[in-house]
Amino acid sequence: MVAPPKLPSYCLEHTLRQQGYEHIAGVDEAGRGCLAGPVVAAAVILPPDTRLPGLTDSKLLSRTLREKLARAIRENASSIGVGLCSPREIDRLNILWAAMEAMRRAILNLAPEPDYLLIDGNRCFPDAKWSFETIVQGDRRCRSIAAASVIAKVERDRLMHRLHDDYPAYAWKTNAGYPTRKHYAALARHGPTPHHRRSFRLA
Repeated sequence: MVAPPKLPSYCLEHTLRQQGYEHIAGVDEAGRGCLAGPVVAAAVILPPDTRLPGLTDSKLLSRTLREKLARAIRENASSIGVGLCSPREIDRLNILWAAMEAMRRAILNLAPEPDYLLIDGNRCFPDAKWSFETIVQGDRRCRSIAAASVIAKVERDRLMHRLHDDYPAYAWKTNAGYPTRKHYAALARHGPTPHHRRSFRLA
C-alpha cells in the first residue's frame, strides 16, 4: 500500500517569525505546461497556525477537495493576491519569465505588503524588493506555498471553464488547456484559438 503524501508544515514560517518577519507570503503558479490560457500565480499570507486539514500540492488533490480548500483558504488567509500573464505575454516573454511576472503581480496585489516570500521552485523574478527564499517542491513542504498552489490552480481552472463555453470543441472544462489527446485532436481539426500560446508546439 502506497503511503499518503506527507503534508506541508509550518516549520519555515515559524522559523521566520522567530526572526522577526510578520507577513510571510507563499507564492506559486499554475498553468506553465498548458497549450492555451494564461499562466496564473497566487500569493497567500496565512495567520500563524491556521488549520487547513488536507492541504498539500494542488496537483495531488481532487477538484472537489481543491475547491473546498480554496474556500477555506479565502476564509482564513490574512491576504491573497492573484496575478496572471496572458497567452500573448507568454509568447513575448517566454513561459518562464511570464510565470515570474505573474508571481510579481500576485505579490503586488497583497495587502498588507509581505516582508518575506517563500517561492515555489528555484528562481525568483529579477529585482525583487522583498526578502525571499526559493524552495524546490515547496508546495509539498511549506503550508503557505501549498495554499498559493491551490488558489492559483482553482482560479486558473475557473478561467478556462468560462472560456470553454466559447470554444467547446477543445474540452477546456475537463483539460483546462493542458496537452491532452482530445485537445491536440481539436487543434488538428479546428486550428488554434486566440487563447492558444503560439510559441508552444501545438501539434
